Amino acid sequence: MPQRPVPLVKNELYHIYNRTIAEFVIFNCDDDYERIVRAIAYCSMERPPCSFRAFKIQPENRHEKRIVDIIAYCIMPTHPHLILKGSADDSISRFMHRVENSYSKYFNMKHRRKGPLWESRFKNVAIKTDEQLLHTTRYIHLNPVTAYIVNRPEEWKYSSYGEYIARTPTAERICHFAEYLDMTNLEYSKFVTDHIDRQRELAAATVNTTVNTRC
Repeated sequence: MPQRPVPLVKNELYHIYNRTIAEFVIFNCDDDYERIVRAIAYCSMERPPCSFRAFKIQPENRHEKRIVDIIAYCIMPTHPHLILKGSADDSISRFMHRVENSYSKYFNMKHRRKGPLWESRFKNVAIKTDEQLLHTTRYIHLNPVTAYIVNRPEEWKYSSYGEYIARTPTAERICHFAEYLDMTNLEYSKFVTDHIDRQRELAAATVNTTVNTRC
């Protein structure tokens, strides 16, 4: 009998990610990326102030009671990365169920398809220390650079990196990370960009190891 997933503990931080079936590209244009980011903001609230159709990301929404705090995010063409803190033991699971269902309905309707989009239940890694958190934010913010989609993390609009370096307008921010980040905007930018070459090297080494193992 398969084991049930271990409940995620409230007020703890987790790196959450999930891939699409066969790494199917489900974010193809600005509308798709903006839709998933808006769903993330909307589904994080315990009682959203309006219907999703009428919802807009705006500063007053940051004060709504939340089932999760969004600490960081990055949306890749085939998968999202999130760092979350849940307000209850089941909050992250409920949040991910809402977000994934919401986007699946949107995508299937848009492309006139049926069936699931996601490979499996989302994966999670517990974040235990401030150092691990800092390095995990850097890892996810560099994902588009590591994949050679862009050359600099600030060129990718669909992540929280702009919030971390204070380039995203206040009205468009959805993350709550100030209490965890003991760096200035410039220090964080240097911390991330100084690691670009190293993260690309590590990613290439991982790919080569996987290929050699399969051979």
